[in-house]
Parts: sequence; C-alpha cells; structure tokens
Amino acid sequence: MLTVLFLFLFSAVPAAILPAEAAHMQPYHFGFKKSKEHQPASINEEGFKDILMKHEAIFLGDTTKKELYLTFDNGYENGFTVKILDVLKQHQVPAIFFITGHYVKQEPELVKRMVAEGHLIGNHSWSHPDMSQISNTQLKTELDKVQAEVTQLTNQKHMTYLRPPRGIFNDRILGESRALGYTSVFWSIAYKDWDTASQRGWKYAYDQVMKQIHPGAVILLHSVSKDNAEALASMITTAKEQGYEFKSLEHLEKKTY
Repeated sequence: MLTVLFLFLFSAVPAAILPAEAAHMQPYHFGFKKSKEHQPASINEEGFKDILMKHEAIFLGDTTKKELYLTFDNGYENGFTVKILDVLKQHQVPAIFFITGHYVKQEPELVKRMVAEGHLIGNHSWSHPDMSQISNTQLKTELDKVQAEVTQLTNQKHMTYLRPPRGIFNDRILGESRALGYTSVFWSIAYKDWDTASQRGWKYAYDQVMKQIHPGAVILLHSVSKDNAEALASMITTAKEQGYEFKSLEHLEKKTY
C-alpha cells in the first residue's frame, strides 16, 4: 500500500510544476503603450513587466531627467549607415548599434568605424532567430560568435548589451542572457520603420519619433530606413532644442519600469 502511495505522489510531481515551467517558457513579443505629450511610455498592461524587472532589462532610463538613448538595429546594410554615422559625428551624439553575424561579416569597415567614433556595438545574435525557440546552448553560440567577430575587428573587447531579434523573448532567454553577462535592451520609442517597401519620407519618420519623445526614452531606429537616415539630423536638433541630452547606454544609471 505504501509503495502504491509513493508511486502516486511521485507521478503527480511533474504535473504540479508544469504551470511554472510553462510560464518560464512562454514567449512574448515586446510591445508598449506609446508616449504622449512627453509622458513616459508604459508596459503596465503587456503582461511581461515583472520579467523585465526580474532580469534588470532596459526599457526606460530615468524618467525624471531629459535624457535620450539612441539605439539602432543593424540586421543588414541598406546603404544608409554612413549617413547615419556622419550625422551622429556632426552632432556629437552617441549611439549603440545592435548587429547580426551577417552585418559584421559583410560590413567590417562600418563596424570598425562605429567603435572608432565612440559608439557601442550590441549583440543582435548571429542568425537573427526567435530566441524563445532555441536551446540555451544555441543561445550561447549565437551570442559568442558575434562577440568574437567584433572583438577581433575592433577595440571593443567586451559586449554587454543584447537586443533579442524581433523583440521576441521569454523568462528563460532573459535569464540565460543575463547569466552570460548581457543586459537585454528593449525600447520606449519606435514605429514601423523596418519595412523598406513602405518608406514615407523624412517628415513622416521625424513626426513618428518626435511625438513620442519623453524623458529617459530608449529610441529604436532601424538603419535600413531611408526615412530615418534623412530625418535623424532634424530629430536630434529638435530634441536638443527641447532640452534633451543624448547619452550613451553605458551611462544609463537608473532603470524605470
């Protein structure tokens, strides 16, 4: 009788932990409630706020200070990064470029220029997978390959910031990334700029970003966008006129959720 009872209890244990394990693995697509009238963006209703807080991911900086953090996703080169770098240099604005394996292999000179001009290189994975669907071993391989290539090319010998491809993540991935020494970086300003077949002109890009500006904002732009490249100087100039300061992500001192 005791043996039967033991077997019954033992067999019930996996079922008891399934809900927690499912939550650990549940994928999320990052989204947020956009800022209006310089008020901070919000993730209060997205269902993953606690996960970001748990793993100390970046969503917002200090919302009491008029600071902005400019981030670019560079999955591939579309001919606009030189102009973007020229504008950043002219206006003395730092940025971080999240690059893939494809980018670092195809555009080594641009990667070297980014670092030489004081920008950070962030990890956007080697092959741009849905990270929630790969193993921990595969995750490490994806990140290590990018870091090794950047280290070989540039003076940036450490890589500490990660942006999950397509903004897809789960509790496991953020935890494993953090264990590998990475801070996951999301954003509080963005618009649909990545579709190269749907560019609407520099003014559209400018308006989409400027109407979302708020203290502590992390701005996501895709470097493949012609509109972004043409609007960037005006974005920077107007933001500065409004009293905002652009800072490097490594100088983000307070995370807000």
